[in-house]
Amino acid sequence: MKSKNIDIWKIFSIFTFLSFLLFLVYPVLRLLIFSIYTPESGISFEQFSKIFSKPYYSETLLNSLKVSISATFLTMILATPLAYFTSFYEIKGKKLLNIIIIIASMSAPFIGAYSWILLLGRNGIITNFFSNFLNIKIPDIYGFGGILLVFSLQLYPLVFLYTKSALLNIDSTLMEASENLGCVGLRRFFKVIFPLIIPQTLASGLLVFMRCMSDFGTPMLIGEGYRTFPVLIYNEFVGEVGVDKNFASALSVVAVILTTAIFLIQKRLSEKNSYASNFLHPIDPKKSVGAKNILMHLYVYILVFLSILPQIYLIYTSFKKTSGKIFIDGYSLNSYRMAFSRMGTSIRNTIILPIIALVIIIIFSLIISYLVVRKKNFMNTAIDIMSMIPFILPGVVIGIALLQGFGNGFNGSNFMVLGGSIWIVIISFVIRRMPYTLRTSTATLQSIPIVIEEAAVSLGASKFKTFLKITVPMMTRGVISGAILSYVTLISELSTSVLLTNIKTRTMTVAIYTEVVRGNYGIAAALSTILTLMTVIALVIFTNYENKKSI
Repeated sequence: MKSKNIDIWKIFSIFTFLSFLLFLVYPVLRLLIFSIYTPESGISFEQFSKIFSKPYYSETLLNSLKVSISATFLTMILATPLAYFTSFYEIKGKKLLNIIIIIASMSAPFIGAYSWILLLGRNGIITNFFSNFLNIKIPDIYGFGGILLVFSLQLYPLVFLYTKSALLNIDSTLMEASENLGCVGLRRFFKVIFPLIIPQTLASGLLVFMRCMSDFGTPMLIGEGYRTFPVLIYNEFVGEVGVDKNFASALSVVAVILTTAIFLIQKRLSEKNSYASNFLHPIDPKKSVGAKNILMHLYVYILVFLSILPQIYLIYTSFKKTSGKIFIDGYSLNSYRMAFSRMGTSIRNTIILPIIALVIIIIFSLIISYLVVRKKNFMNTAIDIMSMIPFILPGVVIGIALLQGFGNGFNGSNFMVLGGSIWIVIISFVIRRMPYTLRTSTATLQSIPIVIEEAAVSLGASKFKTFLKITVPMMTRGVISGAILSYVTLISELSTSVLLTNIKTRTMTVAIYTEVVRGNYGIAAALSTILTLMTVIALVIFTNYENKKSI
């Protein structure tokens, strides 16, 4: 009889709380400790003083802010008209364009950077075409301009998806009312439409900013003299010239403070610009004619083509013959043979490790969302807050924090050593990507009336059985939506994995990055194509599932 009185949700709550304390709070606290403490000098703020007193470090921080802010605004400028045109007007091939945009957004930014090196590098195909046939020297891909180009074309789909969702929810009666008052065209867009989509646009802008601030691979590959903060942190932690892990910890703390400040500012602006609407009359896309129609189609097609061009060319080069480290005339599957023979472990890890992490993410997301929505108390509120911390932590910072907490006895004080194992990689995956699934799960559960669960309990079902048999099936669509995003970002993860993996545990993204650095472009192209194929398969499975659910 006593077993029936056990509150299973209280046990889940305590277990989840302790898990966050152990695998998130503890590593971050150790990171903070190492930023202000060394055995030689004790507690000191010397590391932080060094960051802000030497122009080299402060300029690097400003570089990251400059490129991240510029990319955020440029993605908004590119994506907002795209979302507006495809929502309010009939665009030929709209469904196919949407699929291409999603595929373009799902690959890792550094893979886009590598592709653009092949196109616009010093020996790139476009660079050589302009030089040899038109006698025009165009700027190469390296430096600030190249990083901005890659970030903008890679990340504008995030803004597009959020903005389009907001535009499709606008009530058409507002458009009719503004038109009756003579407010049309650009004036209507800036006076009526744009204020309505500001919250979603800001939310997507935050995603872009965080991705840019935390991206390691793109500036590492094409930054050259343009230093960014993630690369600086990485070099200080594992650099070949000199390693200062305490200083790397201090740099990481500064990055956390900065991203947290940006997150709070965005949240405040979103709350200030929030609104409510009944959405009873959705927008009906209308047909446009004349020059306006041509210009809209040109804008949409050119932008989408530019965003998918790197992946198309990457797939093409994966089938080209190679001689040593260069491509030669003719086609071959040799790059794929070498990829599978030399990188088979990386391919297997990219399939197995994300799947294990995804199962854990789904289980925790279901439990946490229920605790946060249905079992509100102080501990569960704390769990909700802790679950969002990884969203504002750059990948390099999470990697360093986990190594500080669970590495191979850093400073000889770790009680649990996981460094070099698959488990530290899986833990990093779960920490970094759980927020995607958790947020959609929570939003879905909030939309499910609690009376449904109360009815099941009144008929004799236990609360936990009701959760498993009634609540979870109703949450499935929201959970799967978040899970697919978590999975796609898991298989393209680099910033954390490059620190935590070794020859036995490395994933395809780390292998691709390594081969690019070594100049083995054929193998890198083959691995990138395989990764793209895995992404497309995941999206197809998700789309088919959604279609079945809609029938």
